[in-house]
Amino acid sequence: MDLASIIGLVACMGLVIFGIVSGEDGVAAIGFFIDPASIFITFGGAFCATMASVSMSDFIGGLKSVTLVFKSVTVNIPEMITKIIELSNVARKEGLLSLEEAAGDLDDQFMKKGILLIVDGTDPELVRSILETELDSIEERHKAKIGFWETCASMGPAWGMIGTLVGLVIMLQHMSDPSALGPSMAVALITTFYGSVLANWLCTPVANKLKANNAIEIQAKSIMIEGLLSIQAGENPRVIEEKLKSFLAPKDRTSTSEEGAGGEA
Repeated sequence: MDLASIIGLVACMGLVIFGIVSGEDGVAAIGFFIDPASIFITFGGAFCATMASVSMSDFIGGLKSVTLVFKSVTVNIPEMITKIIELSNVARKEGLLSLEEAAGDLDDQFMKKGILLIVDGTDPELVRSILETELDSIEERHKAKIGFWETCASMGPAWGMIGTLVGLVIMLQHMSDPSALGPSMAVALITTFYGSVLANWLCTPVANKLKANNAIEIQAKSIMIEGLLSIQAGENPRVIEEKLKSFLAPKDRTSTSEEGAGGEA
């Protein structure tokens, strides 16, 4: 589980609730922020407008993708680089065909696919083309889900304003009753509140987390492509290591070296 997402979302809502109940009315103030009609207009309008912007399958997939922000990214890039270096040592000592047996122990299907292409004697440019095409497809699928939440984030405040305008029109129809103006204005503004909460508490954080996860996965697979092509080219394992470590931040390069040293020992 990704604790950052869980703690962040729970803390945001907790702070809002704390701000509401810390006034003179206490817990009773929560009731002032609950209005079914406003909920239907803001949340219903935002999600239905998002549905109208995509296909039904993309809409359902987008809703399901909210669970992805609670899952920790399992890619360990320093460990992956160490594995590639181990494979390069095997290929250098026993030949490329020996990698077929090593591929059977890999959990990552992308790396396994690349190794099998190399073992089959596929041209290096074709290997790069196949792997980069799959990488582009993965990124496009990720972008579709990110775009879903970005669209929803833009729809939330817009439909909140629509609800506010609806509330103001109804309020103006009752101008003859001054006692009703205050409660009517409050209800009108609640939709704006709902729209802001939807956009800034849920949709934007989810989109940003999916972007971050996508960046990590794309970087990892880009490193795999460079590493596998370097193995196919017969480059020295030390050269491959230095090439792949250039993708990492300086602090992570040290951990990679330590893992590699441990493996050689």
